[in-house]
Amino acid sequence: MSKIAVLIPCYNESQTIAKVITDYRAVLPEADIYVYDNNSSDGTDEIARAAGAIVRYEHRQGKGNVIRSMFRDINADCYLMVDGDDTYPPENAQEMVDKVLIDGYDMVIGDRLSSTYFTENKRPFHNTGNVMVRKLVNSFFDGNVTDIMTGYRAFSPAFVKGFPIMSKGFEIETEMTIHALDNNLALISIPVSYRDRPEGSKSKLNTFADGFKVLKTIARLFKDYKPLPFFGIIAALLTAVALILFVPVFHEYIVTGLVPRIPTLIVSGFLVLSALLSFAIGLILDTVAQKHRQTFEVQMNILQMMSNNK
Repeated sequence: MSKIAVLIPCYNESQTIAKVITDYRAVLPEADIYVYDNNSSDGTDEIARAAGAIVRYEHRQGKGNVIRSMFRDINADCYLMVDGDDTYPPENAQEMVDKVLIDGYDMVIGDRLSSTYFTENKRPFHNTGNVMVRKLVNSFFDGNVTDIMTGYRAFSPAFVKGFPIMSKGFEIETEMTIHALDNNLALISIPVSYRDRPEGSKSKLNTFADGFKVLKTIARLFKDYKPLPFFGIIAALLTAVALILFVPVFHEYIVTGLVPRIPTLIVSGFLVLSALLSFAIGLILDTVAQKHRQTFEVQMNILQMMSNNK
């Protein structure tokens, strides 16, 4: 029988965690349910333990840190990650697990935005932010993912053990999606039900502070994974500014034979050199990124071979 691990990162979810554990045990009775407590002060860990979950601790604050420890510590044939706030009903859990175990997907995305998210979620800036992040990621990374920031996902062992987690906080979901898109991993989105937090349960997500971190993560990963387009855009901008400065000086030279604005000419020259340097950096880093993709592909093959030999 395949081993299934339900992963629940938690920070002060005493109001909902017992229900989440009970609901997911009902639909996946064969699964091990892990709750990783992230410095809760409301007894979340004791409630989870009493509900029958395997409770472990991550003392470095942040969801990214919690998921890093989960992925390192736990070995399974399928990993189902869900939030502890009771916003994801469990009726899609078996389908998501089957997509990994039977159909061979590396990541299954529980897509809130195609179902009830916009009617259930009462925070309008969250709605706007989710749509903006979706458009940016799909544009930059040639994807068609319908929900970038959902916390409801299923993973294969190859994804879990091959994913280099760099984020510390809520931007981790964006990093997962970009990693899968850039490395051409098998992913699929499944529309899932979403319900807002019950009254009295407070979100840990800061709309603007965490939203800025997500945008910064997209920019960083665009630079890391797509260095040639990133530095190419910078080179194009520098070239455009250089031309704006150079054309009037060149026109005066054609008309009068004189170059009265030598400082402007020098600045435009330096901008052109900077553009060439930026483009060269992009070419070099693009070669390095391609080499990393090749290495990652070999590592994935090794992980798959080890899994088959179990």
